[in-house]
Amino acid sequence: MISPAIPIPPQGHHVPVLIEEVVKGLAVVPGETLVDGTFGAGGYTQALLGAGAGRVIGFDRDPDAIANGPMLVPDAIDSGRLTLVEERFSQMDRVLAERDLLPVDGIALDIGVSSMQFDQPERGFSFANDGPLDMRMSQSGQSAAEFLNHADEAEIARVIKEYGEEPRARSVARAIVAARPLTRTAELAAVIRKALGHHAGMKTDPATRTFQAIRIHLNAELDELEQGLRAAERSLRAGGRLAVVTFHSLEDRIVKRFLRTRSGATPAGSRHRPMAAPGPAPSFDHIAKPVSPSEAELARNPRARSARLRTAIRTDAPAWDQEKAA
Repeated sequence: MISPAIPIPPQGHHVPVLIEEVVKGLAVVPGETLVDGTFGAGGYTQALLGAGAGRVIGFDRDPDAIANGPMLVPDAIDSGRLTLVEERFSQMDRVLAERDLLPVDGIALDIGVSSMQFDQPERGFSFANDGPLDMRMSQSGQSAAEFLNHADEAEIARVIKEYGEEPRARSVARAIVAARPLTRTAELAAVIRKALGHHAGMKTDPATRTFQAIRIHLNAELDELEQGLRAAERSLRAGGRLAVVTFHSLEDRIVKRFLRTRSGATPAGSRHRPMAAPGPAPSFDHIAKPVSPSEAELARNPRARSARLRTAIRTDAPAWDQEKAA
């Protein structure tokens, strides 16, 4: 059950996954300045403000999210408690520095496509309802249709295998090339289903992995996540908290590796592999075990089934430089 201290967005708006756990992980102290790096429909921001945050800086690369923000949380905008920035969260340290807001007390990141984007057929993220093959979070750059209709078969297969972990990526790519031109999500889903086989009662639609892969590729989501974690490291004060929600293994692996490395939890040496020279001082500690949604939350929101929350606390050590962070 959602705590009364955490306001639920109005009916019809998306309630973010693991909202109580994120607020708890950020341990909000009244008056603090926090960052919601993935503003979306404003659910985390509302919860953070409701928990006592003095100010929230909300980032989103989607112009629609920024444009709709004042309607979602008008009181916070009017009072100056919320500032919205149309920018990738990987740029947060630069933007915060320009506004003289560094360091901040906590950062929340909800990785991947937002329900607001997913539920709009015209954005082309989902095959649940037919729409144009778009999938661009920022509404600029190469669209899914442009990529699929112009990339060669090998490149399409690489993307599907690498970002969708699809075992039969080559078969899917071959079918896509044979079916070109493709312009609609329903067309693409039908091609994938035919290539992989589809029947009623399947637990997961066979088109899911390919749609995920194309979206991740077009929006450079994994690169954005890696850069965003480094930006968060540079933005947090000593004792500041980081909370990251991921939705599939590729994302979770990046967050897990980042926090393990930054906490100094590197493998010990052996007679086969000598111990590496000491690296930078740990920039994060108190790495919590990953948290998954409760059964009650899964009953409310089946989309939350693969979500994982990882939290950590910033130390007083300097942020690692790019070379040593690799």
